[in-house]
This record gives sequence, structure tokens and C-alpha cells, in this order.
Amino acid sequence: MISTLLANKNKKVNRRDFLKVSSLGTTGLMLSMYIPVLGCGNDNPSAAFTPNVYLEINEKGDVTIIAHRSDMGQGVRTSLPMIVAEELEADWSRVSIRQAIGNEKYGDQNTDGSYSIRMFYEPMRKAGATARMLLEKAASEQWNAPLSECKAQNHLVVHDPSGKKLSFGELALPASKLSIPDNYVTEPKLKNPKDFKYIGSETQMLDLQDIVTGKAIYGIDASTENAKVAVIMRCPVVGGKARSFNYTEARKINGVLEVFEIEGAGIPPQLNKPLGGIVVVANNTWAAMKGRDALSVTWDFGPNADYDSVQHQDALIKELGKKGTARREHGMVKRTFDNSNNKIIETTYRAPYYAHGTIEPPCATSKIENGKCHIWAPTQHPQFARDAVADALGMEKNDVIVNVTLLGGGFGRKSKPDYVVEAAVIAKETGHPIRLLWTREDDVHHDFYHAISAQNIKVAINKNNKVVGWYHKTAFPSIGATSDASVIEPTDAEMGLGAAGLPYDIPALCLESLPAQSSTRIGWVRSVSNIHHVFAIGSMVDAIALARNMDPAENLLDLLGTDRSLQFEDVKAEAVWNYGEKLEDFPFETARLRKVIEEVVKKTDWGKSLPKGRAQGIFAHRSFLTYVACVVEVEVDSSGNITIPEVHYAVDCGVVVNRDRVVSQFEGGAIFATSLALNSEITYKNGRVQQNNFDGYQMARMPQSPQNIYVHIMESDEKPTGVGEPPVPPFIPALCNAIFKATGQRVTQLPVDLNN
Repeated sequence: MISTLLANKNKKVNRRDFLKVSSLGTTGLMLSMYIPVLGCGNDNPSAAFTPNVYLEINEKGDVTIIAHRSDMGQGVRTSLPMIVAEELEADWSRVSIRQAIGNEKYGDQNTDGSYSIRMFYEPMRKAGATARMLLEKAASEQWNAPLSECKAQNHLVVHDPSGKKLSFGELALPASKLSIPDNYVTEPKLKNPKDFKYIGSETQMLDLQDIVTGKAIYGIDASTENAKVAVIMRCPVVGGKARSFNYTEARKINGVLEVFEIEGAGIPPQLNKPLGGIVVVANNTWAAMKGRDALSVTWDFGPNADYDSVQHQDALIKELGKKGTARREHGMVKRTFDNSNNKIIETTYRAPYYAHGTIEPPCATSKIENGKCHIWAPTQHPQFARDAVADALGMEKNDVIVNVTLLGGGFGRKSKPDYVVEAAVIAKETGHPIRLLWTREDDVHHDFYHAISAQNIKVAINKNNKVVGWYHKTAFPSIGATSDASVIEPTDAEMGLGAAGLPYDIPALCLESLPAQSSTRIGWVRSVSNIHHVFAIGSMVDAIALARNMDPAENLLDLLGTDRSLQFEDVKAEAVWNYGEKLEDFPFETARLRKVIEEVVKKTDWGKSLPKGRAQGIFAHRSFLTYVACVVEVEVDSSGNITIPEVHYAVDCGVVVNRDRVVSQFEGGAIFATSLALNSEITYKNGRVQQNNFDGYQMARMPQSPQNIYVHIMESDEKPTGVGEPPVPPFIPALCNAIFKATGQRVTQLPVDLNN
């Protein structure tokens, strides 16, 4: 199974089946929204789930909305309820949330791919609108008044002619007894966007008070009565296993209860199975860790024992010299590059492995009781976790209850449920409730990493100074290899993440992939293949501007050509990867990309005079259906130290639900991208990760982080799109382009090292 980014396709809502009403006995109104969508990991792409998302109004008038997506700081537990409350005409102060367990009835719960709002914006609006209409109908029947005269307003239904009012609480029970009119289901009356009071506002996260006061429950906080602590000694080489171990010394540690081995998947390592290793169970964390330190394990390191990431990347560079597999192609490519009248520029780019680096490492609590397994975990994908646990324990999936806590960061790491399965397996083996803990070192050593990569881009410029040829080769191990060792080339989706969707009007173009073996666990990290693809493409586009003697922003606009809707008939696949959506539903409009470029140029006083060592860089990119232009201003001192005084984003993400969260995601995305560009790198030697903690795998510190981040949101009535991942891709080349302008050094390898 590959992530939602690589496998999910959405099925449109059947309006007639969209809403059904069921009674909550005598307590109030509950709406059950039937939203047929395909879920991540569904092996049969024609089979749809029949999930439920619940809205409840009790007899007191309190509105409860079930949060069926995972919140890792992006605020989805606030943004989705805002949509319902808007159409419901609810008083926001009367709205609360309850987190859903992992279950198909809630629809697609995999909180990956920046598509929570995109997928559920319309269904949530319709749910709120239908509930409002039922409340209005209940009031009209109670007053024996025309329905047209009864309007919901801020948690009341008001009869305008008489001034009568009924609260939502007073109407909840009678509304729950109504049969739903067919037209309510097919065409609920939605509010005019000009009347929105919540959608488009800056709304504080519902969890914020609990988060800042330490009351919020994260995975690391979750526990259950009499829980024991478990840690695992895992083989440092992927695919290795214990040849022998001596647990005598570990058992001598006061508080250590049990020491035993659990099996791993081997090769391929899989997304949903443990790596295996030696488990130490103890009464407390300190005893468990000391017991693990005392283990004497002899490892069989397996076939990856001599893996070296530097040698691997060098081999990928050599591979780029060969003819690859065409993934997109049009025009006379060979003739264009053989033409001696054309100026040819060419560069090879390298990017390393990246870890997720979440502040909260993986952790999970598990209890098996009365034939059921209860899980508490910071998971992005509770259904996948539930199914993986059920498979590992030989249980029915309905006997596994996955309770979702807040996540201390995710970035894609916590949609892989290996750590959840570990906790469940240990609980079954010991008979104890178990709190499984990963240390920071565990996390750095045993992540699902963003793939190492090598790319070569060659560009032809004719005598009229027009770009007439683009030849891009890319080589990186595929995420698919984590599940299937025979996969040695990237999927169509991975190629579509930043490479196959090149929007420029170039007569001759070829995109090729080259084979790359995987020797570790590869997974998806925030913005996935966009990270390395857009670094290379954005850097080359800036080099094109220099070769053409053009301003970089003008060069970008010129490459886009005339405004048009891209169709990508030249892509060598059934369809270009469009983040799980059809192009006709979410078209790629170059006009929208042009407008964000023009906006960021205007907002930044692009091209302004700056002191020596200080410069601006620019790039723009569409990812996760969102159009983003980014200008980064850098300052580089005589020692090569880089600071970032300003970052500006212009963002077109369609309708904005919560401005506060959009701005926050772009601010955080800029800092995340700074880490990738300037600090972060995972390397392997003798099959082992060389970094141990945040001293070796460094994140951006405060002096290095952008000092001022400005987010300019374009007003739009287009369908809403994602904002969690789009900040990352254009930032990195914009930063590198600014560094070149400031220093004259072109960055072709990440992380940036100006002293190398």
C-alpha cells in the first residue's frame, strides 16, 4: 500500500444518499452524513466506503461535531467544524468537538496529502445546511407558520413576522422526529458566501487553550491503568535480525519485568509492520531504557550491511548518463539538443535522505481486554492502524479500537502504523497494558525517510533567446519499494509530484526516470517528491534567467506562456497525477500561477536595491492543487553564514476556511523548508544511519529561521485546496536562488554548504 498521495482517488458524493437522519432517542438531533469516498489502501479501487460523520445537537442546544481527521497542529479539528457551524447558523461558542475512533463510517480518515478541507468542504456545508433546514421546518410546524418565514440565526430559529424565537435545544427533539424531505438531500439551500461569518475568518483553534496550558492529550500523555513501559532494541540495519541475545544483565535492572524478541517483516520492510527486535518491558521508562542498554545482542545485519548512501548517490549520478524511461515527452527533443545553434545549459542536482523530525517521537498505548484491543495513539491514519493491528493479532478489525490523540507533529510519519502494531503485539505477549516509547534516537535511526535523489536537467535556448528544449532525468528509490522490493522506478504519482506537471510552454520536452534500488525504509515526508524535483527545477529556471540575461520573475512569467488550462496529453500514463482529482474538476490554470507570481513581486518590491551579501530569490509552483509563489530574502556574511530576513508567499488555495490556519501552515512550512535546505541530512555508512539526535540531524534554530514571514492570500471563489504541504516546495529553490544572487555560488546539492 502506498500513501493517500499515491493511491487515493475520490468518488463524488451521491447527493440523494448524502444525508440521512436518525434519532438520538429523546436527547436531540443527530445527522449521519453518507459520503462515499475511496480510502487509502483500498485494494479494490471500485469499492466505496459508506462512512458517517456526525453532527449532534442535544436538548440544551449544545452542538457537538465529531472530528474524524487527525490534528497535528494544522487545526483541522477547528476548520472542519467551522464549515458545519457556518451553514448551521450555530453560535461558535456553543460548538464542541469529539474525536472519532478509526472506523469506515467516518469516511477517509487518513490525514495526509493536504486534502481534508478539499475533500470535506462541500459535504460539511451540506450537512450543516440540511440540519439548519430541519430545525427551521420543526419551528414552522410548531408555530404553524410558513417555512419561508422561519430563519435560523445564531443558534435560534426566528419567525420574522411575529418575532417568535426557539432555541436549537428546544427544536432538537422535534427536528429529530421529522422525515427528511427529498429536496433537502438533493439540494440543501447553502448560504451565499457573502453572508459567511466563520468561513474566511481568523478563528483560534478550539484546542489552543488546552495546548498552551499543558492540558491537551498527546500520544505521549495517553496511558491506562497499570500500564507498563516498553522499549525495543532494533537492528541498526534494515533487513537485519538478532542472531542471539543475552537478557541476563537486562533482567537484573530493578523494575525490568520481561525481555523477549518480536519478529519484523524483513525485506521489504513494509509500511505497517514492525522492524522487529528485542523488547524490554519494565515498570517505568528509566528501567526499560537501562534494561535495553544492558542487552547483549549479536546481529545478522543482512544484505544491507554494507550500504553507503554517498556511494549510492554517486551511483545514481552515473545512472543519469543512461537513457531512462520516458514519463512525459513531446516535440523534437534530440534534434533540439543536437542543434549547434542552440545554447545548452546543464546541471546535476543532489538531495539527501530526510527524516520527519517530529517533536513527539512515535508512541502508542495498548490494552487487550475482553477480546478487544484498545489503542491510544497519535496516528494520522487510524483505520490503517486498526487493520494492521488486527492482522498482527489475528483479530477481527472491529475488535480493535483506535483512539486518536493529538499529534506532536506528523508530516506523514504517523500515517505508517508500525509503532502502533508494536504496542499491540507486546501487550498481547505480556498480558499487560503497554505504553510503547520511541526515543529520539530510535526515531532518527528507524524512520521512513524521504528518498535520496539525483537529477540532471538540460535546457536548450535558441538564437532568439527562447527556451526551446527541456530534458529532465530523475533517479530516486520509490516509496513502493518499502512494500514491494521489485519496485525500482518511481510510480506515476511520484513523478507527478513536481516533475511531470511542468507548466512551461517549451516546444521540446522529455522527462525520464532511472532505476534506483532501496536499501532502507522510504516513506512520504511533507510535500513528498516535490521536495527534490522542485529544488532542481526551480534552481534550473533561475539559471535559465541568467543565461537569457532576464530578470528571474520576468523569466518565470515568460516560460509560462499564454494563459491556458494544461491537459498533459504527453504524459506517459493513464493521466497526469493531479493529487487524486480529475483535471476537469481541479484544472491546472497557468493564469492562477501567473497571478501569484505577479502578487508576490508586487508585495516584495521585487528587484529593490540591497546591500552587498543580501539578495532576493523567487520561484512559484503548484502542488496539492494550490498555487504558491515565494520570494526569499537572504543575507550571507563573509564566513558563509546565512540568515533570512524576509519571506513572502502569495497563495491561491481557493476558498479560505480559516485564515489563521492558512497563515500558520505557511509560517511553519517556511521553517520546515529552511531545515531541509540548510541543515537536515540523513546519511548511511555500513548500513547504519550516522545521525543520532537533533545535534546530528539538525532543525533550523531560531537565529537561522526566517525573521519575518508574510503570507498574502489571494481572494478566490474556486474550490478550496490544500495548505499543509504547498509552502515547502517553492521555498527551497527561492532560497537557493537568493543565495546565488548574494554570493555567486550556485547551489546544486542539499543541504547548502557554502564552504565546501
